[in-house]
Amino acid sequence: MLKFFRREADVLIASAIIQSGIDVPHANTIIVNRADMFGLAQLYQLRGRVGRSGDQAYAYFLVPDEGQLTEDAQKRLTAIQQFTELGAGFRIAAADMEIRGAGNLLGKQQSGHIAAIGLDLYMQMVEQAVQRLRGQVVEEEPDPTLRLNVSAFIPDEYVADPHQRLSCYKRLSSCTQVGDLALLHGEMQDRYGLAPDSVERLFEVMQVRLQAKALRLAAIELKTHSVVVTLDAKSKVSSQAIHRMMDRYKKRICFLSPLSFELQMPHQDWPSIFRELTTTLQSLGVCDTNTAMSPHSSR
Repeated sequence: MLKFFRREADVLIASAIIQSGIDVPHANTIIVNRADMFGLAQLYQLRGRVGRSGDQAYAYFLVPDEGQLTEDAQKRLTAIQQFTELGAGFRIAAADMEIRGAGNLLGKQQSGHIAAIGLDLYMQMVEQAVQRLRGQVVEEEPDPTLRLNVSAFIPDEYVADPHQRLSCYKRLSSCTQVGDLALLHGEMQDRYGLAPDSVERLFEVMQVRLQAKALRLAAIELKTHSVVVTLDAKSKVSSQAIHRMMDRYKKRICFLSPLSFELQMPHQDWPSIFRELTTTLQSLGVCDTNTAMSPHSSR
């Protein structure tokens, strides 16, 4: 090991003990045999043994035929491929906890059944439980129904591995801001290449969903020549925003009920509909939400 450190040897063959903090700045390639037998934290530490200087580094993880890998091994390898950016340690730890299962919060068990519901839902349930114990009112997360009649999905030929494809869907659904969608879009194009139309449509649909959730809309339904927007009873759309929208669209808008309206679409192609729809949703959120729309404010 000392000869390798002093650059008197070009190759070092070692056990996994080298994961424990060895620092060889000039090492730029590591090959890990039977990577499926290591834990996610071990893989992360082993990968970190190279690339510790300004030189390009490479980490090769060798596994047997993928059909022989266990489900957890596939998840670990997918995670180590996915989280490559600087500072990915926390996301690696979260993925590891989700794969193994979190421990009992009030007991001594160090593994649990978090995988049955997923880390995000688990953390949400814990947060809601804590809020209830504090006597706080817990508002359910809005889940608007979208009927947009557009082909939006990740095709097999774009992301061939089903586990990676599922991970992409999961990360999409976990985005809370449009900026998160933009970052994920760039990451997927860097990794898988130029996104096909169905993937672009998927990101656009998710953007509409984020806007609808922020406004607490109940549903958005695309019809032949129009779109119908239904507000939730607890919608954050203000009466000022409604009046501004009525002034803007005038004869193109029609209220079907105190909490729903229909907007005529001048164009039938999805790109034009998407631009019109996102602009409309943005206009509904620009006013002061302290004057939230009531069931009678639009009559």
